[in-house]
Amino acid sequence: MVLNEIISLLKGKEKILILPHVSADGDAIGSSIALGLALEKMGKQVRIYFEEEIPDKYNFLPGQHLIEIYDEEKKEFEAEVAVAIDTGDENRLGKRRDVFNEAGVTVNIDHHNTNSMYADFNFVQPHCSAVGEIVYRIIKMMDLVIDYDISICLYVAISTDTGGFRYSNTTPETHRIISELIDIDIDVSEISRRIFETNSYKKIKLMGAAIDTLELLENGRIALHTITNEVMKAIGAKEEECDGLVNIGRSIEGVEVAILLRELENGEIRVNLRSNTYVDVSEIAGFFSGGGHIRAAGCTMEGDIESAKQKLIDKIVQKL
Repeated sequence: MVLNEIISLLKGKEKILILPHVSADGDAIGSSIALGLALEKMGKQVRIYFEEEIPDKYNFLPGQHLIEIYDEEKKEFEAEVAVAIDTGDENRLGKRRDVFNEAGVTVNIDHHNTNSMYADFNFVQPHCSAVGEIVYRIIKMMDLVIDYDISICLYVAISTDTGGFRYSNTTPETHRIISELIDIDIDVSEISRRIFETNSYKKIKLMGAAIDTLELLENGRIALHTITNEVMKAIGAKEEECDGLVNIGRSIEGVEVAILLRELENGEIRVNLRSNTYVDVSEIAGFFSGGGHIRAAGCTMEGDIESAKQKLIDKIVQKL
């Protein structure tokens, strides 16, 4: 079994590098730190390389001492094992792709159904609500105690990818794991307030901008928002503050697919896709070299917003 091989590998090596995907979300961040803290308990040398600073709302997480922002000029940590977390394709490692492949052995731990199986050891479980569930299982199988700090990180990982346990990926196993984490007496109310109910002023301004551009298409079954680079600059918003904007459209009654088109500085268009009940948006994203989950996916497209919009609508209409 691949998971047993991965656990033996982690137990047998000393220098372990953990790499979440670019623009890391709560699952990628929480899962990476939880695994890092568990390995540190075993006496391992652990580094977690992020592509960029983590979003401010996750700064309360324990284990920050393990985190480094990757610098291509500094390669003093020669990893025996590199573990990609929540990363469906190695291109989602960004500029850290090389350091991943330079490690002695590569491991891919993920739950995206579009995962490209790019590592030496691949453990991909699309039925899991979050990679946090997989990391929980790994820690248990290594006979380690899930302590207070690890519990916080796993709770954040799982709660964010399930939308606070509201999304269809939430399972009985999800709740069983969460009940064990809550038993450790973590402050669920405060964690939830920080990650779900706290927004910057600039995020609220972005919400307004997204609502101003709202279009309902195909008899209200498609909702589309756009955020231009000009708007981002005018508000002074960070990329992380676009997180979740696509759910504004998804929440509208009668909408099946919501789209957020975000114009990047380099002229590319970042696409976020969400669906409510039956459209597999990972299939649509995959057509444009992206990926993700059945109900949440994304891709990056070339061209302007209008051309990206038309190409996406043409594909989505075929699935409605």
